[in-house]
This record gives sequence, structure tokens and C-alpha cells, in this order.
Amino acid sequence: MSLAPRLDLRQSQSLVMTPQLQQAIRLLALSNLEVEGFLAEEIERNPLLEASAPEDDGPTQDREPDAPIRDQPATADELLLAGGDSGEASLDVDFTAESFHHDSPADQAGGAGMDGSLGLNGASSGGGTGEDGPDFDSFADTGLSLSDHLLAQAGTAIEGADLFIAAHLIDQIDECGYLTASLLDIATRLGVPLARVEQVLAIIQTFEPTGVGARDLAECLALQAKEADRYDPCMARLIDNLDLVARGDLTRLRRLCNVDDEDLADMIRELRGYDPKPGCRFGGEPTQAVVPDLFVAKRKDGWGIEINAATLPRVLVNRSYYTELSSARGDKASKAWLGDMLASANWLVKALDQRQRTIIKVAAEIVKQQEGFFLHGVAQLKPLTLRQVADAIEMHESTVSRVTSNKYLSCARGLYELKYFFTSAIQSSEGGEAVSAQAVKSAIKALIGAEGDKILSDDTLVELLNAKGFDIARRTVAKYREALGIGSSVQRRRARALEGA
Repeated sequence: MSLAPRLDLRQSQSLVMTPQLQQAIRLLALSNLEVEGFLAEEIERNPLLEASAPEDDGPTQDREPDAPIRDQPATADELLLAGGDSGEASLDVDFTAESFHHDSPADQAGGAGMDGSLGLNGASSGGGTGEDGPDFDSFADTGLSLSDHLLAQAGTAIEGADLFIAAHLIDQIDECGYLTASLLDIATRLGVPLARVEQVLAIIQTFEPTGVGARDLAECLALQAKEADRYDPCMARLIDNLDLVARGDLTRLRRLCNVDDEDLADMIRELRGYDPKPGCRFGGEPTQAVVPDLFVAKRKDGWGIEINAATLPRVLVNRSYYTELSSARGDKASKAWLGDMLASANWLVKALDQRQRTIIKVAAEIVKQQEGFFLHGVAQLKPLTLRQVADAIEMHESTVSRVTSNKYLSCARGLYELKYFFTSAIQSSEGGEAVSAQAVKSAIKALIGAEGDKILSDDTLVELLNAKGFDIARRTVAKYREALGIGSSVQRRRARALEGA
């Protein structure tokens, strides 16, 4: 074998992700609102791009979309036909873990779907407009943080060196209103006596909201009881034994507090009226309504699906401006840059059009597979995986996963994340067709909601679910119950005892 250097020619195939292809794939995983922000940046960067207002004929919750389900929606804007001959690669590419990351566990082969329901399920609560109706102004964020609110009060109640100590203490109060640092550590750090730090903290604990500056839950509730002039020895002993309150041990509480049943019930009702997290009313972000990316409505001839055009502005290529710039005198570098901008603009418009086509195609298959849910509710939700949808529309699982990420669908039954429709299967106890885990969760929630005074144990729930045709184990029932935020039978029985106290 020769060890001398030489030159060899080899021919091989490899998958190369161009910047344009990477951009198109990223667009798939973005919601409409995120795409809007992305387009704003692109328009600022590329002088040949301009945004036109969204069409005013977008679908709403109260009107039916005009277009039925179809594999290919309306054709792209005629502007695309005048674009350059830039290569248009398919967005459906099978990338391995080495060349492309996974957006979610569902990307893995055979991965179970994720439960992303918003919990709306079509049930809308009527907002009262009378005197007893909710005060919607109280939901508005004032923009004032808890720290700023406390500092403003400290500026009027404390002065001198104590104000510096108060500012340091306030800086150690978390968003829930609790002091998270040790007073001894603060005193050592500031070089002041511990008693002085305690005096300043006592002043801070008189600020609004009541209970702020507490070091634990018991102290927080005690501060609120003192403010309400309800902190007598019996209430003090009740607050000192919150663990017994949580367990519902009324017998021991009556003995420790030395009260009868009526007084104990009154004290527990008083305790429930206190706020365990007084600081949370300040500095929180305002509640943001989820904007749907898709609308689904029942039509006489099938189902209608539309992209929410109200949140997705149209992007056009200003060719007249390109002609004007290209006809002007300039060096080769300027003309090359202008050509790159035109190619980038054309590719972006095509990528957006292909993104909409792909989303419509995936959503149409989801509606087809889960038609029972849209007609009859969650009880008819079928087991569904990314692979089933991908095989039906001849795309890769990773493409379907990116399409269903961060996107919401609005229908007559409510607002749902597209991931909600992908659930694992539960076999039927009668050997019939498998049902989805979401349908089993709905059945568990309904059974517990109607249990009344007779609390159902997990074993009883298993028997009732088996009678309904669900072949499910006790540990699975416990897992689903905990996922729904429902306590065990013991916890529910203690809560029921406290309610009746």
C-alpha cells in the first residue's frame, strides 16, 4: 500500500439545509401571532417587502367559513408566478437528531400525544352585568409591581437609615408576598442589630396588602386575622395547627382550640376568607387571550376550515421599487445585494403560502379523524398519533409535529390546541374499539363530580369505568385523577367534612 500523498475524486449524496429551507421549517412551528412578529422583522430588513392589511373577510366565531375541507386551499398570489427561479424544496423533510432538533416528545417514533386542552370545552360562563356581576376592572393590571407598591408606602412611613433597611427587606420579598431571606443574614449583611431589622419588618407587615412580609403561611394568616380583629387565643391555636386543618382532623382541633362545633366552623370559614398569597395581586402579567390560528365550522356539505387571516398579514414584493433601484447606477456589490433581497422576498412569500397549505392539510386530516369529537364531544375523541396523520397526508411525523405546535383551533365546542387531539389509546374491556385517554379522563371527572356524599375510591372508579367499557387499571385511574387536579378519596372526604363543619 502506497503511503504517498495523492488526490482522489469521490461522489456522494448529502442533505444540505439551506438558510431558506431552515427559515421555512421554522415558520411551520410558529403561531400566527409569532409569524406576524417575524414578518415585521423581515419587512424592516428587506426594503422590497411590504405588508398589506389583512383581508376584512376573515372568519369569526359566529359565521361559517366559505371554503370546505380540501387538500389544497386557494392558489398563491399571482405575484408568486412572477418570482425568480429559486429552488423550492419541500418542507416535509425527515431530519435526524444530528441535523435537526425535536420540538416535543411527540416527535419521537411512537411517542404519545400531548394533552394540550385549554379546558374550555365549549362551556362559556355568563358574565353578569348587574350589581352581583363580576368586576372586570379588577382583572386589569395596574402595571405597579409589588416592590414598587411597598417602596411607595415605606417612603411615607419610614425615614432615615431604617428606609435603607426597609428597601433591602422589600427586595427579598417574593411575588407572593413572603420574605425569603433570614433576618439574621440581612442584619449581618447590613451591619445592623437584629432587633432593628425586626422593627422595620414589623412596620412593613402593616403595609397593604395585608399579610405581606410574612415568613411563612401561618404568619401571613395571623397578620390578616389581626387586621380583621379576629386574632384571639383560639384563632391563634387554629393557625398554629394548619396541618390538622389540612387533614380535616376536627376532633383534635376542637380539643386544642377549646371551642364547640359551631365556633370551630366559624373560625374555619374566617380562615378560608384570608389570602394565602397576598402579593400575587400585584405585578402579574395581564391575562392574554389565546388567539385561534384556525377556524372549524360545520357546513351542509362537510366541514369548513380556514386560517385566521386577521392575525396573519399579507406580504407582497414591491417589484416597482425593485425596477427603480435596479435601473439606477450602482456597483456590482449593490446590484448583487438587491438580487439577494429579491430572491429572499420571493422565497418568503412562497414559504408563507406553503405553510398555510401544510397547516390546512394537517388540520383537515385531524378533523376527519376526530369528527366524532366535533359532533358529539370529548367522549367520542379517538386515539390518534402523529404517525397516523403523517401517513394519511404522506408527510413526515416531524412536519406534523411542527404544524401542531403552538397553534389553536376554534370550533363550536371551544378553543383547543392542535396537540389536544393526539391522545394515547385505552383498550375496551369488551374487546371493541379502543378509546382515547382524554375520553377516560372526562368519564373520571364526570363520575367524581356526581359522587355526592358517597366518596368514590379509585377501586370503585375502576369498577364503574369497566362497566362503561373502559379496560383500565387502578394506577392509571390514579394517574389520570391527579392529572385532572382531583384529590384522592381521603382528601375529598376531608374536604367535604371541612365544608360541612
